[in-house]
Amino acid sequence: MERLSAVSVQNLAVRRGGREVFSGLSLEVPRGQVVGLMGPSGSGKTTLLRSVAGTQITSGGVVTVLGQPAGSAQLRGRIGYMTQAPSVYDDLTAAENLAYFARLLGRGRDAVEQAIREVNLGPEAHRPVSGLSGGQRSRVSLAAALVGNPDLLVLDEPTVGLDPLLRQELWKLFAQLAERGTSLLVSSHVMDEASRCGRLLLLHKGRLLADLTPMELLEQTGARDADRAFLVLLGGEP
Repeated sequence: MERLSAVSVQNLAVRRGGREVFSGLSLEVPRGQVVGLMGPSGSGKTTLLRSVAGTQITSGGVVTVLGQPAGSAQLRGRIGYMTQAPSVYDDLTAAENLAYFARLLGRGRDAVEQAIREVNLGPEAHRPVSGLSGGQRSRVSLAAALVGNPDLLVLDEPTVGLDPLLRQELWKLFAQLAERGTSLLVSSHVMDEASRCGRLLLLHKGRLLADLTPMELLEQTGARDADRAFLVLLGGEP
């Protein structure tokens, strides 16, 4: 099973701030797909992504990423991780940020230019990050995650605060990356983005409610859209 999975989570246990976030969570993220990690705020999405990226202290279980234990040195050049808060340097331009991260990963100028094109930064690439809008800063963070041409992209709410057109462009990019063989784990609390994913992992209060395709979600719940389907899974009405 692990051979076919980009991520395998087995009996994961995590406590944060004295609170139990996960107790025995298990799931699989298939390779070469856009997998949506959906759920309301507080469901554990960010904690799970941190566990996959190897930045979260866990109290039990095993997380295997691309065949290696999460956090292994061998994974540093194979995972692109975008956090909710922009993780770039304000006093550098976008292009300078990307050039710095590219050098850390042994990549050249071509990788920087490609990342700039993929997130459609355009002229903003040569402005200091401190002078960019929130949406533009998010795009710089996404470009930083892309610059190493990773095998796995772990993206925490990448479309929050973006206008509808840019959101559409980014989801199109995610689909193109998956077609090229990249595996993507993308979190969101906006359920209308569920239809853009190849597979869905639905979390609620640290529990995996469902692991299925968008079509299966609607078929199994009898709901008209993902928002209503999620309510059905929680025991509400369609």
